[in-house]
Amino acid sequence: MPLTPLPKGFSLTYLGHSTVRFTTPRGARVLVDLFVGSCPTCPIANEEVGDVDLILVTHAHDDHFADALAIAGATSCPIVSNPEIAGFLGRKGVAQDRLMAANKGGTLVFDELGLSVTLTHADHSSSITDGEQTLYGGEPVGFMIHLHCEEEYTFYHAGDTAIFSDMNLLSDLYHPRMALLPIGDRFTMGPIEAAKASELLASVEAVVPIHYGTFPLLTGTPDAYREALSHVEATVQVVEMKPGETRSTW
Repeated sequence: MPLTPLPKGFSLTYLGHSTVRFTTPRGARVLVDLFVGSCPTCPIANEEVGDVDLILVTHAHDDHFADALAIAGATSCPIVSNPEIAGFLGRKGVAQDRLMAANKGGTLVFDELGLSVTLTHADHSSSITDGEQTLYGGEPVGFMIHLHCEEEYTFYHAGDTAIFSDMNLLSDLYHPRMALLPIGDRFTMGPIEAAKASELLASVEAVVPIHYGTFPLLTGTPDAYREALSHVEATVQVVEMKPGETRSTW
């Protein structure tokens, strides 16, 4: 089945693990998660992230948040996160007018950037490492990202999550065409669960695997995910991206 074309002007860059940067059709640059210079597979340093217009944070575990203060300090854009992460960043000196706290089910609209963002459930945990302290990090989230363009296009960054049956509801509500799904196992879904999640996300046509291969404990692979897909009723194209790779077409 042919894939719905990516919107004109949109591009997606995979920076490794679960961190991605994308450009909207209006030219805005958005960074999802803050594991860049600390990520062993990311090909760029924190200072090479460049100008970004919006930051989205799924949760506060180090492999998504370790470079938060370094990147936040080098940018001036809004940061969308749960209230606990926003509070932590504020206490560390990030300007309050940049912190856009929200929670699951909430939608934030950024007309000037050409997108809106809905926070969704993620079945996981969250904590903040602050020196020798471990702080409560609030509820983890995923993001439904709605691009405002001639033909509306929505994609789903699932964050760190186990499979949950309401993925079917997310598909019915938001009709994402593309999903970034964790497949690494141990701390998130593995290939078998991610394949079933792809079935539940019935509107999704393409899946970009994330959260695998960064550390030895993450044993799930794209090949294992493809094999698992052959055992479920899901017709998705697996778009395997290497760290540093950018896609603007399928």
